[in-house]
Amino acid sequence: MATPEERLADLGIELPEVVPPLAAYVPAVRTGGHVYTSGQLPLVKGELSATGKVGAEVSPEEAKEQARICAVNALAAIRSLVGDLSQVVRIVKVVGFVASAPGFTGQPQVVNGASELLGEVFGEAGVHARSAVGVAVLPLDAAVEVEVIAEVR
Repeated sequence: MATPEERLADLGIELPEVVPPLAAYVPAVRTGGHVYTSGQLPLVKGELSATGKVGAEVSPEEAKEQARICAVNALAAIRSLVGDLSQVVRIVKVVGFVASAPGFTGQPQVVNGASELLGEVFGEAGVHARSAVGVAVLPLDAAVEVEVIAEVR
């Protein structure tokens, strides 16, 4: 069976350096057998590729891709604490925040971008509990933010 890093490579994804915190927090914390990531924005090389509200300035399809990028950044934060992603036993929970235009109700489909990636990388161990929440605004006017809780060895 392929390792998570091999699956990422098959998907054409290279984990980035951990995104530096925007305020007084750390990207992830390990306690016991779990790693909790801070909310990860869809930053690529320090930049957001889309800003604004989903259902207005950002399409649901674009937002789904943004959620996928958030998950990639969360995996980078997890790896920074455990060494390699083979140490992940399972993804326990994902929480996705979607900056939503009034009347937009497709938050679950947007956060699927993160959930589907985690399934592709970890298989059955990537199936998780989840919340998908609509919010008024996110840091830097990001469209999506994702946090992940992982059980690790």
